[in-house]
Amino acid sequence: MVKSYLRYEPCKTFGVITSSLSNAVFSGDDKLAIAPALEDVAIWDLKKGILIGKWHDVDNKSEVIVIAKSPNKIDYAVGYADGSIRIWNIETSSSSIIFNGHRGAVTALTFDKTGTRLASGSKDTDLIIWDIVGEVGLYRMRGHKDQVTSIQFISRPLLGGHKSKDMTSSSGYLLSSSKDTLLKLWDLSTQHCMETVVAHRSEVWDFDISKDEKMLVTGGEDAEFKVWTIDHEVLAKGLEIDDSNKEENEVLCNLVKYFRKTIQFFGSVKREGKDRVVTIKFHPNSSLLGVQGPGKSVEIYRIRTHEEIKKKLSRRKKRQKEKQHRDQDENDFMEVNVEEQQIRAEDLITPYQIIRTDGKVRSFDFSMIEDKNGSIRVLTSLTNNMLEVYTVNLSDIIPSKLYSIDLLGHRSDIRTLSLSSDDNLLCSASKDTLKIWNVQTTSCIQTMECGFALCSTFLQENRYVIVGTKSGDLELFDLASASLIESIKAHDKAVWSLQVRPDKKGLVTGSADTNVKFWDFDIVEEKPYGEDGPVFRRLTLVHTRTLKMSDDILFVRYSPNQKLIAVATLDATVKVFYSDTLKFFLSLYGHKLPVLSMDISSDNKLIVTGSADKNIKIWGLDFGDCHKSIFAHQDSIMFVQFVAKTHHIFTASKDKLIKYWDGDKFENIMKLEGHHGEVWALAIGKHGDLLISGSHDRSIRVWEQTDEPLFLEEEREKELEELYESTLTTSMEKTTLEDNAVEVSSAGKQTMETLKAGERIMEALDIADENTASWATYNEAIYLGFLFIYPGPPPKSNPILVALGNLTGDQYVLRVIEKVKSTELEEALLVLPFTKVISLLRYLDLWAKKEINITLTCRILFYLLKVHHDQIVANRLMRPRLDSLRIHIRTALKHQKDLLGYNLAALKYIKRDWEANSTSEFFDPLLDNELEDGSSKKRKFINVTS
Repeated sequence: MVKSYLRYEPCKTFGVITSSLSNAVFSGDDKLAIAPALEDVAIWDLKKGILIGKWHDVDNKSEVIVIAKSPNKIDYAVGYADGSIRIWNIETSSSSIIFNGHRGAVTALTFDKTGTRLASGSKDTDLIIWDIVGEVGLYRMRGHKDQVTSIQFISRPLLGGHKSKDMTSSSGYLLSSSKDTLLKLWDLSTQHCMETVVAHRSEVWDFDISKDEKMLVTGGEDAEFKVWTIDHEVLAKGLEIDDSNKEENEVLCNLVKYFRKTIQFFGSVKREGKDRVVTIKFHPNSSLLGVQGPGKSVEIYRIRTHEEIKKKLSRRKKRQKEKQHRDQDENDFMEVNVEEQQIRAEDLITPYQIIRTDGKVRSFDFSMIEDKNGSIRVLTSLTNNMLEVYTVNLSDIIPSKLYSIDLLGHRSDIRTLSLSSDDNLLCSASKDTLKIWNVQTTSCIQTMECGFALCSTFLQENRYVIVGTKSGDLELFDLASASLIESIKAHDKAVWSLQVRPDKKGLVTGSADTNVKFWDFDIVEEKPYGEDGPVFRRLTLVHTRTLKMSDDILFVRYSPNQKLIAVATLDATVKVFYSDTLKFFLSLYGHKLPVLSMDISSDNKLIVTGSADKNIKIWGLDFGDCHKSIFAHQDSIMFVQFVAKTHHIFTASKDKLIKYWDGDKFENIMKLEGHHGEVWALAIGKHGDLLISGSHDRSIRVWEQTDEPLFLEEEREKELEELYESTLTTSMEKTTLEDNAVEVSSAGKQTMETLKAGERIMEALDIADENTASWATYNEAIYLGFLFIYPGPPPKSNPILVALGNLTGDQYVLRVIEKVKSTELEEALLVLPFTKVISLLRYLDLWAKKEINITLTCRILFYLLKVHHDQIVANRLMRPRLDSLRIHIRTALKHQKDLLGYNLAALKYIKRDWEANSTSEFFDPLLDNELEDGSSKKRKFINVTS
């Protein structure tokens, strides 16, 4: 009988406030923070400091790289490391649109002013313009030679300085920056780069454009940022040339016109920080500019008004005149021209305030709404897993901290985990913090300061926690009072491992000072309030024995029956001693690098060791023979442990994976993927139904055992399929990159989803063609049967068509195509061979004739004509089909236009009647059935019909 196992599935993830690869932004009302949480997006209530929601996609395992807010303050675009983009709705906490076009991590996102278009830049150096309404990619633009770092839309100006109201998919401009030191200005109407500016000597890390779109600020590796002006006259009508110049030298005029630049350098402004610029951002409503480097500060600059600059120039002119008089007294012939005053960048942008944070800043964001006293809030996302909100007040010199979210996560790597005896409490410790969590609710119960923790465990029925630190101390914490009650200088160097004895009366510690020390538990009485005060009893440790080794001790472990104790040393060996006499029993050698973790099975028969050489070895404890050596991971193995009462093993490694093994068959059962950093520690429940892992990414993940059976053969087949699919998509990407070397191309990308969608369309076309052919043959036989012979019984429809309600062939094809995601439709149609395209055109003609889903019909038709234009033109047999399509499409579109005009006229009449009489006998009952609030019902309808 084939052996089956139970599958472990991810259950919860907590401990991450904000991850360090992406930016955090304010919500539309400035009350919430939208922060990245590895592959999820967390919604934090800033005032209460609690997590109120999380955007999670089951199919996504890639980390969030960038977040952009739409002008409607409801939709948020989130770019991921795998090149996908999801549009999340903050009201429904759902993702309705997924764009997949980039072949590298999405590094820049921005909406246009209407929120109908989205531009994205990536590590693959491409720019893609997406249509949010149509849910399609419009086109891809190539030109940069390195990663795109920032992008912004620029409205198309009209003559006279006005902005264009035409915000269609082909209007406006796009400005992009890259690590290739260039700024590029793209004309979206012609889809080409119209201007390239060498902005810095090194990478351009970020830029922003002022609200009036006349000023541009860029930041690079320098300790200054550069200010540029945007000439809207060049964008509107180009350079004006005098007639006299044209008559004199037309060639010279053309050269002058050619060298007229839209983006012109204005000046540089020195920063206080000496490192590179990370983020530059204008306040959307106030005259403030924020500049942030990789340090612990955000510099706020003020944009001076025209009157303030005029006053400053007058003061400068006055000082220059005074200096001129002094110089003339010394040298009568010296003349200084003070009449012409030139505005410099330092005059326009001046330092204002500096926000000092508690950690290195990853990003910042300005609030949209100002407080009653005119103050502005600044949200900072820190690299040490914190969110802070500061208030910048015009009257205060130093910004003040308003909110801070830091208790629900560690500041550094989680180095040790331990579960309580009832699996209800979890202890996690990092460089300077110890936290106690409720496993069921994932809430942080207590937070205490500690040393650099390396190992930990619960004591005395979960009333105490003891932590071994890098300094050699054993720190004992009382959970009832949430305080450190004793710190024992146990070793001279780091305490790498500790374990409670199986009899629960003491523990053992192993340290880098080459000593294994044995401790007993004891109770001491204290009178902290004097001799007349109450007596308090608490736990303490008493040192009893010491085992001296020749090398640093990395791990110690008791056997469950307490007869043996295993000690792993720096010389890559494991020595086993009798625990009562400390006499030598066995030496386990075979690893090439030191053993970092080990465990002994519940039946005292096996010991498993995990090493820095990426191997695990399973040994017998009777003779010390190696049963099996397994190359388990791609990096050092940090933790191994048996599941209670089994020979199943969990291993954790620096390669970000957790693996589940059968210690008897020496086979890998399954891989647990999810962490985005090195996995340092594991904690397994006493019944084996719970697994908790801690990582360098500061996340704590809970994995639960399910009732779903797992068979090794199926898992191996699934892994082979995934490997084949990954190689298939990789080969497609290489082919696409070789074929599409042009500046502008399509925005889509072939993925396994698009391939499978194309296969489903081909299967539907085969079923529909077969069904159509059989009925055509039958109908022809009926016609001939009147003359010759009865044709027999009618043909049977395909079982799939019968099961769906006796659909016709064209209805079934339409249903299959409608189920394909709008963003994947064009790439799925590319999979179809030309014979299937001809078949699909026949069904498009039927849909157009019946006026079914004309929007989808036209989209498919126009795309197929564009892609297969040469083959269609060369095929004379296609002429009747194209003529029929042209007639039916035009007729259907005319009917749609007439119907739309009638509906708009009816809505306008109802609106006018409603506004005049505050009631409508025709429309009130209809809205009463759909909406609950009468006032909002009327207001919403009037807004829609406007």
